[in-house]
Amino acid sequence: MMDMFTAITHSQIYVLDQDEALDFYVGKLGLEVAADADLGFMRWLTVSIPHQPERQILLERPGPPRLSTETAQQVRDLLTKGAMGGHLIFSTDDCRKTYEALRGKGVEFTEEPTERPYGIDCGLRDPFGNSIRFTQPKA
Repeated sequence: MMDMFTAITHSQIYVLDQDEALDFYVGKLGLEVAADADLGFMRWLTVSIPHQPERQILLERPGPPRLSTETAQQVRDLLTKGAMGGHLIFSTDDCRKTYEALRGKGVEFTEEPTERPYGIDCGLRDPFGNSIRFTQPKA
């Protein structure tokens, strides 16, 4: 079978406030803005790891055109309750050092760095309930 796809370029998570999302993902986690465009019907806002613009995360506010007004409100309600978050997993060269640096910026964690069979990882949530982990793979 021939390879139909060559890469994953974008992933999406819902956020309630795109400016607050920028403050968290860029200001605290150190990602960079890959795109910030007013499309009229929505703001196309993506972030990426510095120097890796080929893989972007769309920070999307629930709403039209993808969701009806009613459905968008239901999604916002679920996000607010912490019942509908996305998941992101990043890799790092030093999990404990990254953990300490982010704690110093006020990031709150759900799990401290822990030894796992695959390496060291820890967990946190963004301001909207999305689950984030970062892992230092075993050498």
